[in-house]
Amino acid sequence: MKFLDQAKIFILSGAGGNGCMSFRREAFVEFGGPDGGDGGRGGHVYIKAVDGLNTLIDYRYKQHLKAKRGGHGMGKNKTGPAGEDLTIKVPPGTQVFDETGEILLADLTEVGQEVILAEGGKGGLGNTHFKSSTNRAPRKTVPGGPLTEMYIWLKLKLIADVGLVGLPNAGKSTFLSRVSNAKPKIADYPFTTLTPQLGLVRVGTREFVVADIPGMIEGAHEGVGLGDRFLGHVERTRVLLHLIDGTEKNIVKNYKTIRNELKNYGADLSEKPEILLLNKCDALSKTEIEKKVKALKKITKNKIFPISAVSGANLKETLNAAWDFLDIGIKTPDSTGEKAPPVDEKKWAPF
Repeated sequence: MKFLDQAKIFILSGAGGNGCMSFRREAFVEFGGPDGGDGGRGGHVYIKAVDGLNTLIDYRYKQHLKAKRGGHGMGKNKTGPAGEDLTIKVPPGTQVFDETGEILLADLTEVGQEVILAEGGKGGLGNTHFKSSTNRAPRKTVPGGPLTEMYIWLKLKLIADVGLVGLPNAGKSTFLSRVSNAKPKIADYPFTTLTPQLGLVRVGTREFVVADIPGMIEGAHEGVGLGDRFLGHVERTRVLLHLIDGTEKNIVKNYKTIRNELKNYGADLSEKPEILLLNKCDALSKTEIEKKVKALKKITKNKIFPISAVSGANLKETLNAAWDFLDIGIKTPDSTGEKAPPVDEKKWAPF
């Protein structure tokens, strides 16, 4: 299924049914009086987060969504039927914005969360409501209430515990494929990943979700490359895994490039806990690894793990460290709430 994280749609609630003007006409009933029923209310438009969806692709081809209008009132004091409500089903993590894309109308973060976006019109009043001792045959009715229409933006921000960031070709997709059940595309050229990927990681009885976004380059927060569109998918994460290609010459510059993009993007991304992963260490000597780790320690106090996503070296230690940053007792079916064992830094790099 193709991934789509933004969609603009038009929604229309149902108008209310009109009230009925009717008079009772039966044999042998003199001066029967008014018996016009009320109109039914129009259908509401809801939006609901449901399980089993992870993209907004349904709303790329179906962009006009309309609820049913209420039925008109009828004689014999019969009320018109209410219009059928419309429920827009979206994946958890979907945000709803107004037509400008700037005003947040709803943020659906949990399965089952539901919000009404547009109310249907109220049903009109039949002429029965206007009878009185001085007006025995009222000919007045009230039409149904008006519908509500608007354009809205749906924007999906994936819900994950850990986010992967880094320059293109840093090995994020390979890392995700080794530690989770995800099967992202892997190739030896930049921008292999074009859409965000989610993977479920299990470490013993513990599990958490990792999100991988396309690689960033300098100026991404201004739309350069794939731009900042996908950075929103790591906004909800609680810890970032920053992958650095250890075979590159200027790893300090590469690290600062990503940190600047996170800071310029905003949303407190640069304030999230971060673990540095010096990847592709299977292609480096022990001396080169120590030299590059030392260079990174001069500019950051964050944990640094020399790893190899290809060989799997130090991946378990990395995942245990990531767990330490997450809340204890993540609600999973088999979670024991235990804390990950401490990592022995002397055993980090068995290269």
